[in-house]
Amino acid sequence: MADALLAGWGRTSPSRARVLRPGSVDELAAAVQTAGRRGVIARGLGRSYGDPAQNGGGVVVDLTRLRTFDLTGDRLVAEGGASLGELIRALAPRGRFLPVVPGTRHVTVGGAVAADVHGKNHPADGSFAAHVEELDLLTAEGMVRTLRPGEAAFHATTGGMGLTGVVTRAVLRPIPIGSPTLLVETRRCRDLDDVLACLSGSTARYAVAWLDCLSERGRGIVDQAAHTEGPVTAALKGPLLSVPRHMPGGLLNRHTAALFNHLWYGKAPRVSVRSMPLGAYFHPLDRIRDWNRIYGPDGFVQYQFAVPYGEGLKSVVRRIARSGVPSFLAVLKRLGPAGEGLLSFPIEGWTLALDFPAAAPGLPELLDACDQAVIGAGGRVYLAKDARLAPESLPAMYPGLARFREVRALLDPAGVFQSDLARRLRL
Repeated sequence: MADALLAGWGRTSPSRARVLRPGSVDELAAAVQTAGRRGVIARGLGRSYGDPAQNGGGVVVDLTRLRTFDLTGDRLVAEGGASLGELIRALAPRGRFLPVVPGTRHVTVGGAVAADVHGKNHPADGSFAAHVEELDLLTAEGMVRTLRPGEAAFHATTGGMGLTGVVTRAVLRPIPIGSPTLLVETRRCRDLDDVLACLSGSTARYAVAWLDCLSERGRGIVDQAAHTEGPVTAALKGPLLSVPRHMPGGLLNRHTAALFNHLWYGKAPRVSVRSMPLGAYFHPLDRIRDWNRIYGPDGFVQYQFAVPYGEGLKSVVRRIARSGVPSFLAVLKRLGPAGEGLLSFPIEGWTLALDFPAAAPGLPELLDACDQAVIGAGGRVYLAKDARLAPESLPAMYPGLARFREVRALLDPAGVFQSDLARRLRL
């Protein structure tokens, strides 16, 4: 056990905890049972943007030693600490792929369940939990329970941000693919209406858009993709670049954001079709090691929200454009029907994720106003990305919150599983 200062990927709110790296489920159970009054939370690869995998003054269990997996036939059994990148590397040469992957491969199976991650194929395939046939949950009593879809504990755990227990194992079925290559169509869109029409009309399995949120028109670039047949190649490659440890603050501002958006939009063809490796399409930022350092010592805030179809998305985009607060890497996706997770993020409609320099003037006021606009549209903020949501906003965003609290109280009546996020949002 060692004390460590931990932060999320946004690097905005570090806290100090005792960190354990158990090498077995028995060691993990002992750590949970002896955690102390500040409790314990599981942590994987640290890619949650805010504070859900932090536990200031308490214990954090690092699951990355629990990473074995096995593919027998069409059934994948993986420990909670196995990374999605490891699984993809093993599956792709066998003509298989994970049914859902988020925007980075540096996520553990346990983290993918706890955040119920979604990908560029949500309308077709739902979120990660929709493909989990069963999971093992280490409870506060140090016992392992096997949970399956349809059980209240399962649906409290999927999207429950680690607050019901520790996911030690999950079973899911990979999908067949012809090769680790995608056929990608790129289309440049003149405004937000054009982007939305392109995404709505897409018949491709995967679709995503980049938006210029400094422009009230919301111009963007849409990438649609489908698996192809072809020879086996490397599904994932290592980083091409690395960001230095010490980056000055202030490099990313409204002027540099406007220049980047102009160049990025201008270089995109009106329409093009090309082949692309899995990693380049699904995880482009993984090609830059420690890219979160680009924002300097103050870090950044990723704000991701979902709203139903309607005018809600346009209202928030206009508000951001008019604010003058610079946003980078604005990513828009369409979401299909909501799943059954009590705190799962996806709802049918649109989701937009934006990165803001944490020190940008006016950012807190802008995001508070965006929260209210999102609530007014019947939407919500993604807890896996959150670092600053007010607890009063949570019940309006997540109607399943009361039921989640009931199930959590049954699974963990003493409140052993705690995190900085849980205390901040009074979960």
